[in-house]
Amino acid sequence: GHFGYLELAKPVIHVLYTKVIYYLLKQTCRECFRIMNLNIKAGSKKMAVQPSKCPHCGAEQKKIEFVKPYIFYEGKKELTPIDIRERFEKIPDDDLKAIGIKGGRPEWLILTLFPIPPVTMRPSITLEGGERSEDDLTHKLVDIVRINQSLKENIDIGAPEFIINDLWELVQYHVATYFDNELTGVPLARHRSGRPLKGLIQRLKGKEGRIRGNLLGKRVNFSARTVISPDPMISINEVGVPEVIAQELTVPEHVTPLNIKRVKNLIKECKVNYVTRPDGRRIKVTPENKNDIIENIDIDWVVDRQLQDGDVVLFNRQPSLHRVSMMAHYARIMPYRTFRLNPSVCPPYNADFDGDEMNLHALQTQEARTEAVFLIDVKHNITSPRTGGPVIGLELDPVSGLYLLTRKGTVLTKEEAAQLFADANIDIELPDKDVFTGKEIFSMLLPKELNMEFRANCCKNCKECLKEKCEYDAWVKIKDGVVLTGTIDAKAIGAFKGKIISKIHRLIDDKERVKKFIDDCGRLGIAYTMKRGFSIGISDLDLPEDVRKKVHKEIEESVEEANEIITKYRKGELRLLPGMTAEESMEAQILNALSSGVSRVSDIVAETVKQSDILVMAYSGAKGSLINTTQMAAVVGQETILGKRIKRGYLNRTLTHVKKGDLSPMSHGFVARGFKDGLTPFELFWNIMNGREGLMDKSLRTRKSGYMQRRLVNALQDLKVASDRTVRNSHGYIIQFLAGEDGIDPCKSDNGSLNWKEVI
Repeated sequence: GHFGYLELAKPVIHVLYTKVIYYLLKQTCRECFRIMNLNIKAGSKKMAVQPSKCPHCGAEQKKIEFVKPYIFYEGKKELTPIDIRERFEKIPDDDLKAIGIKGGRPEWLILTLFPIPPVTMRPSITLEGGERSEDDLTHKLVDIVRINQSLKENIDIGAPEFIINDLWELVQYHVATYFDNELTGVPLARHRSGRPLKGLIQRLKGKEGRIRGNLLGKRVNFSARTVISPDPMISINEVGVPEVIAQELTVPEHVTPLNIKRVKNLIKECKVNYVTRPDGRRIKVTPENKNDIIENIDIDWVVDRQLQDGDVVLFNRQPSLHRVSMMAHYARIMPYRTFRLNPSVCPPYNADFDGDEMNLHALQTQEARTEAVFLIDVKHNITSPRTGGPVIGLELDPVSGLYLLTRKGTVLTKEEAAQLFADANIDIELPDKDVFTGKEIFSMLLPKELNMEFRANCCKNCKECLKEKCEYDAWVKIKDGVVLTGTIDAKAIGAFKGKIISKIHRLIDDKERVKKFIDDCGRLGIAYTMKRGFSIGISDLDLPEDVRKKVHKEIEESVEEANEIITKYRKGELRLLPGMTAEESMEAQILNALSSGVSRVSDIVAETVKQSDILVMAYSGAKGSLINTTQMAAVVGQETILGKRIKRGYLNRTLTHVKKGDLSPMSHGFVARGFKDGLTPFELFWNIMNGREGLMDKSLRTRKSGYMQRRLVNALQDLKVASDRTVRNSHGYIIQFLAGEDGIDPCKSDNGSLNWKEVI
């Protein structure tokens, strides 16, 4: 479309240029209309300083004041847009050039003609009832035209001054809110419904605006979104796609002599939604017309077939904080209504199955599919772009399963081993022997060229490490792909810390084998967990009576120690810690006394609590730690707010139930019982306070880090490593002479450093 224009009955100020108008008024002489200071540049801060006398004609200047949003005063007199325009018209061109105004005249900042955009910029929509709804800009334009017409008529009939001024001000208001409906000191222009109208500025700015909302990122076709749920039986680079989604998402396929027969079968099975003829006409395939299409279809037609097994799709979870938040998976069409995902791929996406939703994008061109397979297939992104360690690995149940399978004393018959592999859907040739240890079964999955030694997660950090002779079986030794000693746990095959996955990834160029190893480990761990059973009961946390007495004694002693510190503080005998006041020293020492008491209790619990699957989870590194067990079975300990004892509440006390000035542990957040025994109402209150702090802290941190990430990405988006290993920006300027100061690609490093001995 083309722009039209409206002749305004009286000129109005362009509200987006009020600052420029203000500065120019300050610098323009009121008598000779020349720029008083020709040594400054337009837009600089120096323009805000108004000379008191004109250097050209010597005329005294009156103070120019600007009252937001668009009113200017000279002394006590208000300057109308006509006055301002007349002044600006008389400024010589040479003066404007001298201060750096290269194109255009300043009087153009006072509008006499108002541009009206074409309807393509403000389309009207038809609602369900058949009534039309106009765009916000159209509503504003109607107001401007209406009031301007009224002003013209009033001027023509010679209406009183005050009526004309009111209408003039109204035209100015409508023009101003047309450009920007969030001006300070101006009431919002509203729709009939009471909703504020969107001005031109609102269309462009902010997250939902034209730039960020429609250009830097936009909604796309051929995408789907639904809830995710786990399926350990599919591969890590597959994704289970619901049938209903597969029927909606289409992939274009060009008909060639090689695939015409298959395409006709797809149409027959109602697996094609649209066909496009060579002349560009698009036809929807329906049960009525499908036989005609099968007869007429020929080479060079394009069919939009439904998604099928093996199609390459992009899978993404927001927020996409790093590159592995979006990877290529192979579709596997499945029943029901959720995307199915292998739990081992959750860490890079930071996904869990408590209601998370994910996005899937069906790739439309062969180039896109090829690029996705070679660059962002899951198997090519097993290592983290940050540390070089594995970002994909086992979690939770499979880790516990492999820990139980490979620990000392696990023995299976040949039948049990065969059944285990069958349950895990692993096709493997079993050696001819009657009995297998768990280590032997796991070794069948390892590549024969693997040799390594490391400490397992269940290592007790003894003063002297006995390595292979470790009584806790915590030294893993693998020779020629056979586990000789040690238990396989999170340190071996876990996400982020799995040493075996990391080594295999560097050892084997065929990433398909690495992917298969992770798949098989996950399935084997789950299969063994299912066979053995994995459960906890409340009785697993029972402590013998003598141990309970011991625990109570330890807690009483630490509370007594804390009370002694308080007594010393009150008497003024407390040892002051460096850099702390007496009160701060007391608080630090109380916290220390109580936490050392809880850690002693933790040691007692670790020695005496009966072996159960709660401990299996902690020792294997699957989830949790001994502290969790201690808090459930024995004592929760001190609840803190901002790292200190709980202080806030009433004047000089935390709750109304305690005496003023009471400093005892019980009145400042110490919980002397475990969750199994139950907490007193006060202790529960301390616990909830601590929980609330955790929630608040998490949400505030997320917001802050999200904004920081945005600023960093915007600042660094054009940097790349050039072929000479320098880091350069889009202009080719060198930012860094050697990438990362060491020239190491973090993806291929060993936690940021080069482990050259391994390479040799």
